[in-house]
Amino acid sequence: MHKVFISYHHENDQWYKDQLVAMATQYGLFIDHAVNTGDVSDKLDDQRIREIIRDEYLDDSTVTIVLVGTETKNRKHVDWEIYSSMYDGKENKKSGVIAIALPSIRNHELCIATSRGNAEERLYPICNWTPIRSRTEYEQAWPWIPPRIVDNLFNSSAHISITSWKHIMDDPNLLHELIELAFQDRANCKYDLRRSMKPRNS
Repeated sequence: MHKVFISYHHENDQWYKDQLVAMATQYGLFIDHAVNTGDVSDKLDDQRIREIIRDEYLDDSTVTIVLVGTETKNRKHVDWEIYSSMYDGKENKKSGVIAIALPSIRNHELCIATSRGNAEERLYPICNWTPIRSRTEYEQAWPWIPPRIVDNLFNSSAHISITSWKHIMDDPNLLHELIELAFQDRANCKYDLRRSMKPRNS
């Protein structure tokens, strides 16, 4: 099993994190890389922040799951964790990234392209696929997705899987497959990291 770091808004979405870990334990889906992150000073420069998170908090995890609720994209620490998951640290390398849309957000059950070629049709056979060609379309359909993830949905060199809470609750094996894809893809991903790290909560 792979070690997975879960990034989420602790105050709003702790219940979902706990349920996800319980499901992972029950079905043998992943090892929860739980850590007490504490506070990282936003007065440090971006490079030092990402080094601390990548090398001390994410440590030897290889996949990051982002639980996307109504406030997730507004939390600076979530953005720092996503950034650091995409960053090759001195000690620990970049991770694969998966986002899970929680029931609290609008359009949370819609399918979004996964990490490889025609994996969408295999993993989500009941979905009616409609291509999204612009950032505006993504932001209108899923306004709660963190901007750094949206940046990489248009980056053909980055592979990010996005699924819904309902899909993985209905079929835990789906999450297992997505984690495996993210793990396999991580070394070859060339993430778009041009966006500055979020300086404060909004």
